[in-house]
Amino acid sequence: MNYETQLLGDSAVVIDEHVSPRRRNRLMLIGGGAAVLLVAVAAWISMRGDKAAAPPPGAQVPVVTVLRPGQSTVARTVTATGSLAARVDMPVGVVGEGGMVSQVLVQPGDWVRAGQVLATVERSVQTEQVRSLAAQVEVARADAKLAQAQLDRAKALVGRGFISAADIDQRTATRDAAQARVNVAAAQLAEQRARTGRLDIRAPAAGLVLTRSVEPGQIVQAGGGALFRMARDGEMEMQAQVAEGDLATLRPGNGATVTPVGSKTQFAGRIWQVSPVVDPQTRQGIARIAVPYNAAIRPGGFAAATITSGSGSAPLLPESAVQSDPKGSYVYIINGRNQVERRDVTVGQVSDAGVAVTSGISGAESVVTSAAAFLTPGQKVKPELLKIR
Repeated sequence: MNYETQLLGDSAVVIDEHVSPRRRNRLMLIGGGAAVLLVAVAAWISMRGDKAAAPPPGAQVPVVTVLRPGQSTVARTVTATGSLAARVDMPVGVVGEGGMVSQVLVQPGDWVRAGQVLATVERSVQTEQVRSLAAQVEVARADAKLAQAQLDRAKALVGRGFISAADIDQRTATRDAAQARVNVAAAQLAEQRARTGRLDIRAPAAGLVLTRSVEPGQIVQAGGGALFRMARDGEMEMQAQVAEGDLATLRPGNGATVTPVGSKTQFAGRIWQVSPVVDPQTRQGIARIAVPYNAAIRPGGFAAATITSGSGSAPLLPESAVQSDPKGSYVYIINGRNQVERRDVTVGQVSDAGVAVTSGISGAESVVTSAAAFLTPGQKVKPELLKIR
């Protein structure tokens, strides 16, 4: 038998050639109707799927609070850690010939004035030498006095012819030599008194005594090491270790906040010196931050610092608006179709005023301020603009 196959839509109708034309037309109509029916069913299923993806007609669209942050002036800061130290650390040691320490007059933590005696060295021998030289000065003065008297008497007799001019010259020279011996003896006495005075270990400047490494009875000598360490005027500093890239942005005069480890107290300071070199191993340099004296700032301790290196413009968001995950920091914004959209951002300075966003948004977007953790990208919401007073 011969059959003719006709494709109508997605259906195949097989028609026998020997079937009558009337019956053939009827079969073709049935096949066409079946094809139309299949197309209609497929369209209905597709429309039903779209309706299932959309919210039910009676469902409420969540209301979210959004903020258009714009641009705000924010401070650029650099964070660093480092050691606390005296701004000018003065080692104090033996200046004279040394000897046995007889007294130590100060303790660490004492404030002293310039020239104040910190410790004394036994000086019995030097005292006797001073007395001996003082006696020699008196002898020389007596000789000079006698020579002056003899010269005066000779001058009174020269007019009568009893004394020649040559005698006057000789007596004048004798008087001058005696006076010179007085000066020599006086200089020797002053030298010995200075040497004896150098046995006192004195503060080179006013300041705070930091350490003491000497006790009574100890034998000390010049070049034997520091007996005391002082902070001149009590001034302290933090030697902040700063990354090479950040070091280039710092200048003397930049303000800083220093927080010693173990303390919640913050101290205002100011950079007074930026290191001209960088450590080739750590790729860091030192920014020296001067801070006023406080008992909580102990040289040798550790501290953290936040240094203000300038200011710039950036969007400022509340902390609740910024989310984070393994991919990094992000915010949710509401696009023109009132749908949630994720936007990756880079976070800058965090302060009481908020979080500065250095990249990712321009500030003109509608940023979700809270409850962002309960939203999903593409979700339909109703934004409500937060009004800032």
